Amino acid sequence: MLVMILLLGMGSEARAADGDVDASTLTGKVICGYQGWFNTPGDGAGRGWVHWGRGGMEPGTAAIDLWPDVGEFDPDERFATAFRFPDGSAAEVFSSYNSKTVQRHFRWMREYGIDGVFIQRFATGVNDALFIKHNDRVLANVFAGARDNGRVFGMMYDLSGLRDDQVDLVIADWKHLIDDMKLTANPRYIRDGGKPVVALWGFGFGDGRDPLLGGGGMRLIQMLRNDPVYGGNCVMLGVPTGWRTLDADAVNDPALLKVIESADIVSPWTIGRYATLPQVQEHSANRWAPDLEWCNEHGKKYMPVVFPGFSWHNLMNGKSPLNMIPRQGGRFLWGQFVAAKQAGATMVYQAMFDEVDESTAIFKCTSIVPVAQGGTQFLGYEGLPSDFYLKLVGQGTKLMRGEIQPADERVIEKQKTGKVDSKN
Repeated sequence: MLVMILLLGMGSEARAADGDVDASTLTGKVICGYQGWFNTPGDGAGRGWVHWGRGGMEPGTAAIDLWPDVGEFDPDERFATAFRFPDGSAAEVFSSYNSKTVQRHFRWMREYGIDGVFIQRFATGVNDALFIKHNDRVLANVFAGARDNGRVFGMMYDLSGLRDDQVDLVIADWKHLIDDMKLTANPRYIRDGGKPVVALWGFGFGDGRDPLLGGGGMRLIQMLRNDPVYGGNCVMLGVPTGWRTLDADAVNDPALLKVIESADIVSPWTIGRYATLPQVQEHSANRWAPDLEWCNEHGKKYMPVVFPGFSWHNLMNGKSPLNMIPRQGGRFLWGQFVAAKQAGATMVYQAMFDEVDESTAIFKCTSIVPVAQGGTQFLGYEGLPSDFYLKLVGQGTKLMRGEIQPADERVIEKQKTGKVDSKN
C-alpha cells in the first residue's frame, strides 16, 4: 500500500523510533488547524446545530460548502440533516463532541502521515458555560486521539473579536487549562526549544477588529512567557500577511512589530491573499522569503500558512460565489508547499483539517453532494477520492522534511489512486 510505504519512509528528525511523532520540536512538521466546533442536536452538548448551520441545518440555513464523507462512521456518530442526496437518502454529518469521531480523525492523521493539530479555542467564548463544556470535552477528545495515535497537539487561541482590555478572560481560561486539565504537562503536547508552544491568533489586523496593540496583548504574551506558574511557554503569533511592512491587511502601526519581537514564532495568515499559482509564487517572493530573512535576523521562527482552496457561499448566505478559490485538483495546495519549501520554511501550518464552513478542510469530504435546495448548494471534491487531501498533506510533510524533492511532479497523480469516496 502506498500509504504504508510513505509512513515507513518518514525520517527520524521529527518522528520517534516507535512511530509516534516527536513532540519536542516544530521543525520539519506540518500542523493542521483543528476547529472541533461542530455540534448537532442530540450529541449531548446542549447546543443544537453549531457551525453546520445558522440555527438549523436545512435549505436556506446551512453554513457549510463542503460535505464531510461519513461513510466510515458508526451509527452513533452520524446525525441526519434535512438535506437529501440525489438518490433520496438522508445526508448526515458528525459532532466534534463525540469522542469516537475525534479519535477517528486522529487515526486518519496517523494513517496518512500528518503530524497533528493546533486545537482552536475562541477567546470570546471562554466566559460561556456551554462553550467551555463543549471545548473542554473536545480538548479531552484530542488528548485521547493524540495519545492513542501518536500525534501531537497544541493550543491556539483565536482572539477575533476580543478587545485589548479583555485579555484577562484568556488569562483566566489558560489558568483553568493548566490547573484543571494539566494541558502542557500532556506528553503529546507540542514543544519547541524545550517549551510548550501556545499560539495566539489575531494581532495587528487592519479590518476593523481590535489589533490588540494597546498593552493588553503584550501583557498576555508576557504572562505566557514569563509567569512563574503559568508561563515558560514558546509563543507563536498569528498575524496579517502585511505584518513586516505594515501594509495590506495589517494596521500601519509600529507597535505591531514591537509585539512580534516579544514572541518566538511568526505565522502570517494567507487565506484569500492569493488565488492562483502565479500569485502563490509572487506571494512567496514578496512576503515569505523576506519574512524569513527578518525572522532569522531577529531570532524568530517562521510558520507560513497554506490552504487547499476557499469557498463560503452558504456561510455568507449566497453573497459570495461558490468555489471562490478553486483547488485545481490539488495543484493549488501543492504549489504552496513547494513555494514555502523553496523560500526556506522548515515548518508549515495547514489550514484546516476540518473547516468545511470556508471549504479549507483536508479531511475526507464527498463529491456526491446533497441536492441544492432553497438557495443552498454544495461544493464537491472535484471527483477526487475523499482521502486525496489527506494523502497530499502527508506528502507535503515529507517535502518539508526533505524526503522528496519540490520538482517531483508525480506527487499529485499518485494521490488520485484508491477508492472513490462514498456519498455519505
